[in-house]
Amino acid sequence: MASQPEEKRTNLPFEPTRKRKKKPKTEPVKTESKPQPPVQDQRKAQASLSAIPESVSQRMVRRMAFFSGIPTSLGILSFFAFYWIVTKELLELPPYTVVLVSMGLFGLGVLGLSYGLISASWDEERVGTRFGWEEFTVNIKRIFAAFRTAREERRQE
Repeated sequence: MASQPEEKRTNLPFEPTRKRKKKPKTEPVKTESKPQPPVQDQRKAQASLSAIPESVSQRMVRRMAFFSGIPTSLGILSFFAFYWIVTKELLELPPYTVVLVSMGLFGLGVLGLSYGLISASWDEERVGTRFGWEEFTVNIKRIFAAFRTAREERRQE
């Protein structure tokens, strides 16, 4: 399976643009300089650079609601459907049938949360496809690349 070179890919707005540098183990000597802004302001500035844009987060929420909401709703409705089937004596169902069907549907709901998050386009200007398979493949490659990079950085320390 050939993958595209990572160099051609453009970084997303909330993706880090440079690698972290190792912090020195020795404490630096304090020199007089300009007063530094409060730590709280620095954290807010970093959070705004690494925060997910509003349009992308809304897209993720919509997809998560769709891909998780449908199976979860069917899982809840399955209880009522099985109750109706048993009370009307249409079928004789063993109790584990209800458990297996509802657990399967709730499990699909949990998978839908993950798929909805990863299948959303992480680019602000690009909406993406309806079911998001193309975006899913791109984003899953990005996630694995980030894990590999983090693992390599830990090994180098």
